Amino acid sequence: MPTTYLTALTDPKRSPSAHRLAWLAADTHGIPRGSAFLRLFDKPGQDHLAEVEVHVHPAERRDGVGTALLHAAVEAAREAGRRSLLAQAKADSPGAAFLSERGFRDVLTLIYTRLSLTDQEPGDAAWAAIAERDHPGYRLHSWDGTVPDALAETFAASRRAMDDMPMGETDYGTVVWDVERLRAAAQAIADRGELLHTVVAIDTADDTIAGFTELVVPGDGKGDGQHYSTGVLPEHRGHGLGLWMKAEAIRQARERHPNLTALLTDTADANHAMRAINDTLGYRPTHRSTEYQLDLPVG
Repeated sequence: MPTTYLTALTDPKRSPSAHRLAWLAADTHGIPRGSAFLRLFDKPGQDHLAEVEVHVHPAERRDGVGTALLHAAVEAAREAGRRSLLAQAKADSPGAAFLSERGFRDVLTLIYTRLSLTDQEPGDAAWAAIAERDHPGYRLHSWDGTVPDALAETFAASRRAMDDMPMGETDYGTVVWDVERLRAAAQAIADRGELLHTVVAIDTADDTIAGFTELVVPGDGKGDGQHYSTGVLPEHRGHGLGLWMKAEAIRQARERHPNLTALLTDTADANHAMRAINDTLGYRPTHRSTEYQLDLPVG
């Protein structure tokens, strides 16, 4: 078995909510064999949590490389005081077997879907018809990039719509959003050269945001866009706002980025409400992945 050397690396860019560690595995000649990335969440509500990604070239597998990388990440997470370590793998893949054999348990199934923008169905007319429906007591509003100052506080408050989303047995905690975090997230997307579009439903009684949906598009407007979060505050559910906002996001994407080929999204298997919205809009499943969790001893 060839000797494997690990080189520890630290990501020089630390976000307000998390930081990353990394390891590069190489042989005695310095030829890379694999890598691991550990994301340590730092904000209150999630500072018990870490995520790991392990990548080993197919030709280097079954030689202890992945085990060595994972061990380094697990020890770093434990030393940082994290109690839960998450990892993701496609269902029935070698990665899924690798995690299961090393003590990770299956806590969540994610369904990945794709909405083709080149097919005829459901088509622009159907999406526009949904977006143009009247919803008494609410109006739609949208912006690009960072949230406007006038809506920043109510947008941050609306993020609690995600607090009760179905997450299976995942020890995910609660994401605490404030204006600073919203702006940092938008800036990170802009720094990658991508475009963030946000559509919100506003309660006309008090001009607060009742729900939101986010779509990220490649900077050149070509290829596939990616849906980020979609949520409706509990007190505003039952009015069809999720479907309304997402249809409007699709309508705008079609109008502004005619060279997009598809929109992608992923949804927890148990999130029946969002899965129904995606089905109505024409999203079709492409694959499933499984979220795995390793419980780390505390203290």
